[in-house]
Amino acid sequence: MIGGAAAIAGIGATEFSKDSGRSELRLAAEATSAALADAGLRPSDVDGLVTFTMDNTAEIALARELGLGELTFFSHVGYGGGAACAIVQQAAMAVTTGIAQVVVCYRALNERSGHRFGQVSRAAVAAPTSAGIDNGWHYPMGLAVPAATVAMIARRYMHDYGAGSEDFGVVTVADRRHAATNPNAWFYRRPVTLAEHQASRWIVEPLRLLDCCQESDGAVAVVVTSAERARDLRQAPAVIRAAAQGSSPGQYVMTSYYRDELGLPEMGTVARQLWRQAGLGPQDVRTAVLYDHFTPYVLLQLEELGFCPRGEARHFISDGAIELGGRLPVNPHGGQLGEAYIHGMNGIAEGVRQVRGTSVNQVGGDGPVLVTAGTGVPTSGLVLGPD
Repeated sequence: MIGGAAAIAGIGATEFSKDSGRSELRLAAEATSAALADAGLRPSDVDGLVTFTMDNTAEIALARELGLGELTFFSHVGYGGGAACAIVQQAAMAVTTGIAQVVVCYRALNERSGHRFGQVSRAAVAAPTSAGIDNGWHYPMGLAVPAATVAMIARRYMHDYGAGSEDFGVVTVADRRHAATNPNAWFYRRPVTLAEHQASRWIVEPLRLLDCCQESDGAVAVVVTSAERARDLRQAPAVIRAAAQGSSPGQYVMTSYYRDELGLPEMGTVARQLWRQAGLGPQDVRTAVLYDHFTPYVLLQLEELGFCPRGEARHFISDGAIELGGRLPVNPHGGQLGEAYIHGMNGIAEGVRQVRGTSVNQVGGDGPVLVTAGTGVPTSGLVLGPD
């Protein structure tokens, strides 16, 4: 068990844009260099690298560009955004077992100017893999983009629990309000109202444009080392109190429509591990950075994580509860709806800033910060706290 033995000692990012004008390799190198500088470490200190299977920058390519020395640990984690917190978990396990001393976790993508996740991918259905076979069943039915698969879950949620499009819009309004005061956010100074959410065009009913996260260019990297070593570095460490991955019976990317009951049980699997490892519960969380690629999944996460009973999230988030000053501020940086979509990595960076006390939208107190990864897929989560 990791149990506070590892920490995030450095964070770095590029600007977030819709056209970076440079390669994903260069973006990864820039973010990694910034994270090392933030920690007060040199490239030669790094002996481990971890990223997503979907990342196009190989570890050895990044190592060459930055002049790294010998690597004793390198790894990829699959399932898209579900990998975000898991790559930090992998790094923490490498550090706590002595396999590596300093591990950089990175994700770089030109997801607006390059390969756009929100469009139909012929390669996804033609791939000679089990995923390609799975896609071959539902692509002909029109379930060929993420929004279409999430729309199925959203409609079922509305049917079962009486939620409406306005309830999903509450998430958008909160995220955009937070992004509006974050100079690094794409939607800086551009909040939206619930009326504007309701007026935005349909993407796949019941999802509107403002229910869907951005397509962004950029990169984020974080440096993981032992908590002991982190204490002697440039920044106050964000100690990894808990880290977990989770999948569950009947898992099927992204709909999991073989299950009898509606929910995100894989996030429940993650939650139980996090609370057990950290020795706390949802009532102890100061702020939550929840993966918000689509607004309905924020409501489902709140329920699976134990913040409210099943079907009650729409009541839980009412009256500004997830905004700054509410009982559970969510995504103070603006989330993927407001800041940028870097596959969840910018959320981890925000979690670290909250622990350090350096966020532009700092949430008071010294309690733990919860961070989650992609939903609708096998997923992961972190609990971060001060030393």
